[in-house]
Amino acid sequence: MNTIAALQAGVTAASSEREPSDAELDAIETETPLILAEVALLDAQITTIDRTPSELDERRIRRARRRVLAARRDLANRTAAATDATVSGGAA
Repeated sequence: MNTIAALQAGVTAASSEREPSDAELDAIETETPLILAEVALLDAQITTIDRTPSELDERRIRRARRRVLAARRDLANRTAAATDATVSGGAA
């Protein structure tokens, strides 16, 4: 009987591929405020799953949604500013 086995090198990532690159770490750091805002929104929504939301719960969810929108806006503006900085040209 023949056995089929994958070569270890073919299955396991190279040691240089196991760690995130500097660019990936920078991207994660850039997106952290949005991630935290989304977690806060989920937390506010989860607290109201098994009950009728009170006025306080509704305010908490509304504030969390505004934080998510603000974080998305800030991230989009930072991304656009970084793109504009890297792209040269235009009327000068």
